[in-house]
Amino acid sequence: MSRRTVPPASCPCGRSAGLAACCGRYIDHFETTPAPDAEHLMRSRYSAFVLGRADYLRATWHASQRPAALDLDDGAQWLGLEVRSHRVTGPDSAEVEFVARYRLGGRAVRLHERSRFVCEDGRWYYVDGDQF
Repeated sequence: MSRRTVPPASCPCGRSAGLAACCGRYIDHFETTPAPDAEHLMRSRYSAFVLGRADYLRATWHASQRPAALDLDDGAQWLGLEVRSHRVTGPDSAEVEFVARYRLGGRAVRLHERSRFVCEDGRWYYVDGDQF
C-alpha cells in the first residue's frame, strides 16, 4: 500500500480543513469513525485515491460490488474534486454526483459520475455509479 503526501493546509477533497480534521479521521479510523453521510464518504474515498489507500477504498465498497483486488495507479496525479450534488434517495440510500480530475501519463482525465451509496448498520458504503 502506498501513501502519498498531502500539504497539511487542506484536505485532498478540496475542503479547507486539514486532512486530519476532514477525510483523514474516516480513512485512518474506519472502524470507529464512519463517515456520517454519503457525501462525506465520497469525499473521503476521493482522498483515499489521492493517498493511495486501497484498504479504505475496499472497506467502504459495498460487499455486493467490492472487487477482489484493487490496483491503484501510482502514476495518477489527482488534480481536484467538485461535488455537484448530494441527494438522499431513501432512508438508507443516497446519490452523489461529482467530477474528479486527474492526470495520467501526461493525459488529463475527467471522471464525472453519479454514485450510489447505501447505509447499513450506521455505516455508508459505495455501491456503484453511472459515468457521464
